[in-house]
Amino acid sequence: MVMKEADTAKNKEKLEKLRLAAEQFCTRLGRYRMPFAWTAVHLANIVSSAGQSDRDSDSEGERRPAWTDRRRRGPQDRTSSGDDACSFSGFRPATLTVTNFFKQEAERLSDEDLFKFLADMRRPTSLLRRLRPVTAQLKIDISPAPENPHFCLSPELLHVKPYPDPRGRPTKEILEFPAREVYSPHTSYRNLLYVYPHSLNFSSRQGSVRNLTVRVQYMAGEDPSQALPVIFGKSSCSEFTREAFTPVVYHNKSPEFYEEFKLRLPACVTENHHLLFTFYHVSCQPRPGTALETPVGFTWIPLLQHGRLRTGPFCLPVSVDQPPPSYSVLTPDVALPGMRWVDGHKGVFSVELTAVSSVHPQDPYLDKFFTLVHVLEEGAFPFRLKDAVLSESTVEQELRGSLAALRLASPEPLVAFSHHVLDKLVRLVVRPPIIGGQIVNLGRVAFEAMAHVVSLVHRSLEAAQDARGHCPLLAAYVYYAFRLPGTEPSLPGGAPPVTVQPATLARGPGRPASLYLARSKSISSSNPDLAVAPGSVDDEVSRILASKGIDRSHSWVNSAYAPGGSKAVLRRAPPYCGADPRQLLHEELALQWVVSGSAVREAVLQHAWFFFQLMVKSMTLHLVLGQKLDTPRKLRFPGRFLDDIAALVGSVGLEVITRVHKDAELAERLNASLAFFLSDLLSLVDRGFVFSLVRAHYKQVATRLQSAPNPTVLLTLRMDFTRILCSHEHYVTLNLPCCPLSPPASPSPSVSSTTSQGSTFSSQAPDPKVISMFELSGPFRQQHFLAGLLLTELALALEPEAEGASLLHKKAISAVHSLLCGHDADPRYAEATVKARVAELYLPLLSLARDTLPRLHDFAEGPGQRSRLASMLDSDTEGEGDIGGTINPSVAMAIAGGPLAPGSRASISQGPATAARSGCALSAESSRTLLVCVLWVLKNAEPALLQRWAADLALAQLGRLLDLLYLCLAAFEYKGKKAFERINSLTFKKSLDMKARLEEAILGTIGARQEMVRRSRERSPFGNQENVRWRKSVTHWRQTSDRVDKTKDEMEHEALVDGNLATEASLVVLDTLEIIVQTVMLSEARESILGAVLKVVLYSLGSAQSALFLQHGLATQRALVSKFPELLFEEDTELCADLCLRLLRHCGSRVSTIRTHASASLYLLMRQNFEIGNNFARVKMQVTMSLSSLVGTTQNFSEEHLRRSLKTILTYAEEDVGLRDSTFAEQVQDLMFNLHMILTDTVKMKEHQEDPEMLIDLMYRIARGYQGSPDLRLTWLQNMAGKHAELGNHAEAAQCMVHAAALVAEYLALLEDSRYLPVGCVSFQNISSNVLEESAISDDILSPDEEGFCSGKHFTELGLVGLLEQAATYFTMGGLYEAVNEVYKTLIPILEAHRDYKKLAAVHGKLQEAFTKIMHQSSGWESQRVFGTYFRVGFYGARFGDLDEQEFVYKEPSITKLAEISHRLEEFYAERFGEDVVEIIKDSNPVDKTKLDPQKAYIQITYVEPHFDTYELKDRVTYFDRNYGLRTFLFCTPFTPDGRAHGELPEQHKRKTLLSTDHAFPYIKTRIRVGHREETVLTPVEVAIEDMQKKTRELAFATEQDPPDAKMLQMVLQGSVGPTVNQGPLEVAQVFLAEIPEDPKLFRHHNKLRLCFKDFCKKCEDALRKNKALIGPDQKEYHRELERNYSRLREALQPLLTQRLPQMLAPNTASLRNSLNRASFRKADL
Repeated sequence: MVMKEADTAKNKEKLEKLRLAAEQFCTRLGRYRMPFAWTAVHLANIVSSAGQSDRDSDSEGERRPAWTDRRRRGPQDRTSSGDDACSFSGFRPATLTVTNFFKQEAERLSDEDLFKFLADMRRPTSLLRRLRPVTAQLKIDISPAPENPHFCLSPELLHVKPYPDPRGRPTKEILEFPAREVYSPHTSYRNLLYVYPHSLNFSSRQGSVRNLTVRVQYMAGEDPSQALPVIFGKSSCSEFTREAFTPVVYHNKSPEFYEEFKLRLPACVTENHHLLFTFYHVSCQPRPGTALETPVGFTWIPLLQHGRLRTGPFCLPVSVDQPPPSYSVLTPDVALPGMRWVDGHKGVFSVELTAVSSVHPQDPYLDKFFTLVHVLEEGAFPFRLKDAVLSESTVEQELRGSLAALRLASPEPLVAFSHHVLDKLVRLVVRPPIIGGQIVNLGRVAFEAMAHVVSLVHRSLEAAQDARGHCPLLAAYVYYAFRLPGTEPSLPGGAPPVTVQPATLARGPGRPASLYLARSKSISSSNPDLAVAPGSVDDEVSRILASKGIDRSHSWVNSAYAPGGSKAVLRRAPPYCGADPRQLLHEELALQWVVSGSAVREAVLQHAWFFFQLMVKSMTLHLVLGQKLDTPRKLRFPGRFLDDIAALVGSVGLEVITRVHKDAELAERLNASLAFFLSDLLSLVDRGFVFSLVRAHYKQVATRLQSAPNPTVLLTLRMDFTRILCSHEHYVTLNLPCCPLSPPASPSPSVSSTTSQGSTFSSQAPDPKVISMFELSGPFRQQHFLAGLLLTELALALEPEAEGASLLHKKAISAVHSLLCGHDADPRYAEATVKARVAELYLPLLSLARDTLPRLHDFAEGPGQRSRLASMLDSDTEGEGDIGGTINPSVAMAIAGGPLAPGSRASISQGPATAARSGCALSAESSRTLLVCVLWVLKNAEPALLQRWAADLALAQLGRLLDLLYLCLAAFEYKGKKAFERINSLTFKKSLDMKARLEEAILGTIGARQEMVRRSRERSPFGNQENVRWRKSVTHWRQTSDRVDKTKDEMEHEALVDGNLATEASLVVLDTLEIIVQTVMLSEARESILGAVLKVVLYSLGSAQSALFLQHGLATQRALVSKFPELLFEEDTELCADLCLRLLRHCGSRVSTIRTHASASLYLLMRQNFEIGNNFARVKMQVTMSLSSLVGTTQNFSEEHLRRSLKTILTYAEEDVGLRDSTFAEQVQDLMFNLHMILTDTVKMKEHQEDPEMLIDLMYRIARGYQGSPDLRLTWLQNMAGKHAELGNHAEAAQCMVHAAALVAEYLALLEDSRYLPVGCVSFQNISSNVLEESAISDDILSPDEEGFCSGKHFTELGLVGLLEQAATYFTMGGLYEAVNEVYKTLIPILEAHRDYKKLAAVHGKLQEAFTKIMHQSSGWESQRVFGTYFRVGFYGARFGDLDEQEFVYKEPSITKLAEISHRLEEFYAERFGEDVVEIIKDSNPVDKTKLDPQKAYIQITYVEPHFDTYELKDRVTYFDRNYGLRTFLFCTPFTPDGRAHGELPEQHKRKTLLSTDHAFPYIKTRIRVGHREETVLTPVEVAIEDMQKKTRELAFATEQDPPDAKMLQMVLQGSVGPTVNQGPLEVAQVFLAEIPEDPKLFRHHNKLRLCFKDFCKKCEDALRKNKALIGPDQKEYHRELERNYSRLREALQPLLTQRLPQMLAPNTASLRNSLNRASFRKADL
């Protein structure tokens, strides 16, 4: 009805009437509803559009759900399940406004009808237009649910915590009916029933039955008052109601319903419980005498049938009459007498029941099993099961059948009730039922059933398994739900209930966070191998027990079998106590497992971890609940049980060994499970017993290893086994660290005590006790059982002959490393004394690492670095063998038969450990990890003990130990932030979040104990640098970072950690060096050892170090030099040079404290040298050389800071009272002056940093200045070589090295006359003519005897060899292979004299490569080898300073264009002088300085080519010859008499300019000054002759080329004979040959040109002939055209070439001129 606003007064009365009518109807019919309208919202569209909203519009804005969006997507967009795939990741809150509603039609209420409508909505058709729209608006807010919403109600309307305020607006959780099966156990009580009435057919019912509604009631009995309030109410109604009505469909006898009724089932459903449906006719109009509702039918559903809940679809008959008494136990399908039924007892009411229940399994097999167990517990016989009646005689058979049938149960209910099933099976094992007074042993059947149930659960949840193959659901059962039967009501002594967790579980990866168990962090005070004192509780077991109470909803899941449930059992068993005669679960499990048949055993082995964990938890509960924790360990469990355990471990171990090749994955899982089981046993039973089991297992593996085809796999498994065992919480205590094996070392040894020791450094014999502590000896492994196992495994893995070594290396080393990480972070071992005891367990690691040294990754750069110190010391002890370094032969018999295979014994028993031991090298990562372990042991071990060990070492072994320390420094050198940024830019393996990495670390390389470590790490934030390396969650030096894109903060943090690690490692090395120095101080062999120690110190000072370390490092260096000055000043000079260089570098540091220490060190070095001989020439020379080297090679060199340090040194000298009367201060002053001069040159060099030519010139000038000081000249030549190599000028770098070698050769020639050595510079002339410069040193300057002169390492034969090798390398890099040959000609005699065949082989190999490359690159086009491009560059203008009016020839990289060098120089000088100042002169004409602007800077650049005289070309045959040793260059400038560059042929002249340089290219610099210039002018006819000769040469080359190139040939031919060529051959001939010249002097040119043309014609003919042979049929016409053109040319030339010249003048040899010889050209006035 529509009313207009204008008629308000008129309609007032009508409105009042309508309001009254509405009130009346609401009062009367308010409890009924009827369908009114409907609409649909497409959620997938909403979600996807909401995801885009943050880009398109305000996310809170309103959106209208459009079905049209849906239409555009094809069927392929849907997933296989038919649902639309949509992502919720970007979903944001949205408000929907729905306006399109349709009136609900009474006949179309079913789901099928609505689905048709939805399908129509997706594609608009006329069907939708027929629907009546309803004007309405509905607003819906949609937002993603938060992780833990407040005010949340469960589907049962219970408050879910947190529920802060009862008055808050609630959020209801909707129960999902998943489309697919969901495998999850019931962990909370749920017992819901859903009722869905579908349809009612009363069409045949007589009477007025049109407005029908159905009342639903849950009846506990037949009396109307017994309707239970269990139906969930609607919104704004009461929470629960006793009845509910379906909507009324007006005037419809066969209505359809869409209502859902949700009921809360009582925990105990009985036979009388049923659903009662009453059908009413509702009178809409009030009529007198007519009731509002009239009952027109009744029907019901009994809820229990044979003890099972009835669910599913029902089609029920409807009774007209009220049901008779006792109807509830029958179904309506039974025709009761005297009752009338609608439609003759046919089914007219369709309804469906669905249950979601944690009480009713709804699976026949599970139902039967639970029922039978319940009957046995109740003992209520006889009992009716479906149609059969069970008596005591038949129940056992039924139960056995039921147990066997459990495997047939549906997976979903089986998983849902898995906790109950397992509980009942455990009960059957532990509490055998008593039937007819007899105990029925069902242990075996129940064990088999348990194995099958576990398998089924595993299979159902295969996707959810963790990395170890453990099912989280079963793990949670053991952890939370399992308890021993009979212990539920109360615990002895009123103790709180406990949840027990075996240690095994803590290592399972991927488990929920809630499963982590806090492990105790206090060390046990009791000796683990002694019986526990009476009255004290065993610490470990009590710690394994968690302190939280059992959540009863988890354990019982409030099932029907729970106390108070419908099937509750009267517990007749007494509370559990130790004296109970019935079976104990762990004993039964062990027994049944040992005696099980093959099929069951297979199922159990697949999931052995579960049964092991169950046994461990049962054992633990047995000890706690039986109050046996104060019983001695040996008496805790009976012998037969331990025998079963031994048998079980043996059989499982055998399975691991036998299956390793058949089913590697299973073997791996079994191996881990067994190891975890034994680890758990260590906490519960006698430790000696467990160790015997471990030993037996090792024996088994060792026996198998002898015959195993692939021992690596077995060794890997055993390594995993050992790692798991060693991850025990009390690993350290189990190793008995406080054993009497260690000798009583004095805490602070005196000098006399240190010197009184034996071996290399004392007269006494080595202490066997000390040696056995540092070797894997028998006593060591007996005393420290687990540590012995671990280190023996490591020794085996590091064996050079080990197969599959890299994986074994990684596993073995990471196991040790993770243990050390744990010890370091463990608060129990925080004290230094305790840590020293722990470190003693790992002392053999030092010997192991030392012997593995040759195969460690070489972090130090340069060949032979790794064993340099050892070999240096080895010469003294050759053939002595490796006394302390070998592993004791008793390793082979390691653990009562030993873990080592007999085959591998020989390899690690005694015998000299040579440095060149073959075998698989360790990767960089494994090497680093091993070294960090070594450093940890060195850091924490007791210094006195280390000192005694070092004293017992042989000299070679000590050398290798120093090598190891050297390698530690190299491995952990700080690389800086840039290195991390570089690493970050690479692509790495897939990214893992931190949690996953931690779990991997805990599971894969660390063990359960590390859970505790992780937490302690989290508590202590990144602190001081002490111990900082152990705080990283994963080894931070691992270059293969896991994440690709690290944030800046993360990279800074990593760099910080890396820096701290470098400092820590260096300080540990320094401490160890101090110990070694103290040890060897008074020994005879100390010089060689101390030299090696100093080398390690020098290396540490040379690498990137922190200020903290440098202070200590420099202090150590000063102490060494002051105590043992002869190390530097009497022995090898190389050490002194190295030291000076490092000290000077630190003198230039930006950190003042480092400068202070470095200055002090340098000053004391000079003073020490002076005190020895009143002269410190050696240090003076080394310091000067070092500074020169530093200046030349270091980029970020701080000249200002170095000056400050020099000033400090000067002040020291002036204020040194002790040397005031000597010349020391003056000498220091002179040295400082020289150093300041070098620094001044440095400043200049810095100015020219961007101008490579000027920079090299400056370095060249400095090197020349040191002509009288060979050491310094050599240093600067090397600096230049380094700079050239940096710029890519390899030829120049090679020349620098050749000059350096020549310098050394001069010096060596003065010293001695050796036939095989080069005779000074002259021997190098073939390599470069420039090298003779180096012979300028006279004998009086070069006095080899003077202290400090030519004392560097290069002034030796070895040094000469090194320089020549470097020169050869640079020549090779520059492609100058012929020069490589010349270098090796000098080098080979030296190597032959030394009989160095290894190097000779390498040299000849390189020569072969060089010659091969010459062959390949010289064949065909010679342009394959390009050596350089040359340009003349002239500088004009006062702004250039020294360069004004200077001309240079620049050597540029090959194929440099004129524009490139022009642009480079112009840009560089424009930046220096200003853009308007610099001008490039474009032509090549002579420059008139008077015409130039004096304020500007002019640069003239011309391309020049090498020029050779005719006689030179005879020697310069190859392309290389014509590009090497170049001194003369040519460029040509065309001109005409009137000043233009180009003109007509008769007036075209050419100027040829020859430039001679001071030195030959390539030289030690890339630009050489022009020393001489010569110009020659060619007349037009001479220009024509040159042009024709050039054309003829081109034709000849194209014709003779091999292989022939047809395109090239045709191109040249076309240019020669083509008719349209401007100033072509014909025109040249017509201009110069048409008339005979009048001047007889030109006859020769005329004749020469004529001969050139004849030669030209001949070559054209040859070329045409060649072309004819090359072309295909398609080019024949083109060839004919070429031939025609040639014929025309020849005819035109014929008369010109046949002219006769008049008689030439009488020959006069003096005046004859050779036009080819430049001496014959007319010279222009220069």
